[in-house]
Amino acid sequence: MEYCGIDLHQNETEICVIDDSGDIIERARFKTSRSSFERRFGGQVSMKVVLEAGGSSPWVSRLIESMGHDVVVCAPRRVRLIAESTMKTDEIDAEVLARLVRVDEGFLGRVTHRSESAQLQRGLMTARTALVNARSKWVHSARGILRSFGFRVPGGSTSLFHTRCAKVDMPDDLRDVVQPLLNQIERVSDEIQALEERLENIAATNPVVKHLQSVPGVGTIVSMYFVAAIDDPDRFQRSRDVAAFFGLRPILRGSGEICHHGRISKEGDPEMRRLLIQAAHGMINSRKSCALQQWALKLADKKGKRKALVALARKLAVLLHHLWVTGEVFQSFPKQQNA
Repeated sequence: MEYCGIDLHQNETEICVIDDSGDIIERARFKTSRSSFERRFGGQVSMKVVLEAGGSSPWVSRLIESMGHDVVVCAPRRVRLIAESTMKTDEIDAEVLARLVRVDEGFLGRVTHRSESAQLQRGLMTARTALVNARSKWVHSARGILRSFGFRVPGGSTSLFHTRCAKVDMPDDLRDVVQPLLNQIERVSDEIQALEERLENIAATNPVVKHLQSVPGVGTIVSMYFVAAIDDPDRFQRSRDVAAFFGLRPILRGSGEICHHGRISKEGDPEMRRLLIQAAHGMINSRKSCALQQWALKLADKKGKRKALVALARKLAVLLHHLWVTGEVFQSFPKQQNA
């Protein structure tokens, strides 16, 4: 067996190949492109290839796997020998990865990338989030300009801000200042609406997404993003592992008889973590009462609303995965099982 470490960058990639004895048999650098990877790994004897997770690792790992190689994608946090080394070059990084996977693959841990279809679906939602954020900035800028001249725009839906702004009686020269922002808000609102309609159509054809929306506070975007982020629910042995996957577990520091639980780790997908907290906020404010809502409200009285939202988001991650793998129907007040 040969072991190949890949130091992947946007423009160029460095590889180091070692044999069973740990001797280096190849070093190479080539452009980070599909054709370059196909020339290097196509038609070769199967080897174990390791690379760190990053922006380009999904398509690179899928491409190398399609050519018959065993690919290990590891989390950068696990490879402290690279991150904290005082001798750090692309050649050294690639060699360290190759030697680590040769000695103990389990030490590196495997990062499971989404399928291409799930990645495309997530891309749609990422595009929507970027447009929504851009629109919010333009709305805040327009409000700030008008406020500095003593004019206020009534509250309401962000998508109709330009319509409400048009009804405000203001001087023509001031309207000329904010009109470019209003034009962009109108255009981007149309784009957001088109994306949301497309996402609604996708959600309507996915029974899992519809099933998860039965949970109060969980809407189309949250359920779709959750399904796309998990992709394969069977890769988690326990539903509670999903909370750790999204960085919602507390940091644990233990030694001897001392054990300290700190803040959440914030590992994993930050957007999914934000959406889960958003869903938790929606459940707490929902008119549909449920056991989880009552539990979170009691916790908020003791620990504060912020901690209660994070704790509820963790429970939602576990619950959504459990409903997915079991097919169970969400019960607002589940019956207590007899001991």
